[in-house]
Amino acid sequence: MAVDIPAIVVAQARVEGNLVKVDDFLNHRVDPAIMRQAGIQIAALLEGESVDLILTAEASGIPPALATSFVTDIPCVYAKKYIGTAQRHSFGREVVSPTKGVEYRVEVGRRQLRPGLRVAVVDDFLSGGRTAEALGEIVEEAGCELVKFVFVIEKTFTGGRERLEARSWDVDALVKIADISNGVITLA
Repeated sequence: MAVDIPAIVVAQARVEGNLVKVDDFLNHRVDPAIMRQAGIQIAALLEGESVDLILTAEASGIPPALATSFVTDIPCVYAKKYIGTAQRHSFGREVVSPTKGVEYRVEVGRRQLRPGLRVAVVDDFLSGGRTAEALGEIVEEAGCELVKFVFVIEKTFTGGRERLEARSWDVDALVKIADISNGVITLA
């Protein structure tokens, strides 16, 4: 039975200020039916792209990336987030989180990104695009080809897509939110 992800987002997500909270079904508590359907739909968007690896960021990107991995049999790697710097054998970037108000570092072990791999970045949410941009830069620094970004949910009015497309990266999302005025979610 197919799950209507856009309808679920409208019905179950909460708007708190300028945030869309999906922690009841997507990125804190994970609903398996929703995640299974997200994996199927993301896999369909990646069909024909010859992807070798799915990359995401911990922690909330892991469920949709792993669901996609299960559907496609493509290995999944997640970038680890750290506060501060250290001497690790990894590719990394600093990212400022506007929602959490902290700077952190996303890192992927160098052994995980071999030059020439075709990589798709799958994540739960696209807003400002800072973490996604950092992942894209890491992919390119590693000598891999960034095939596509796919997000479960995108806030279309926050500039994330534009940030990524300015780098000539392909971006897609299962659910596109056009507005959250007055606590009401309006889909694009």
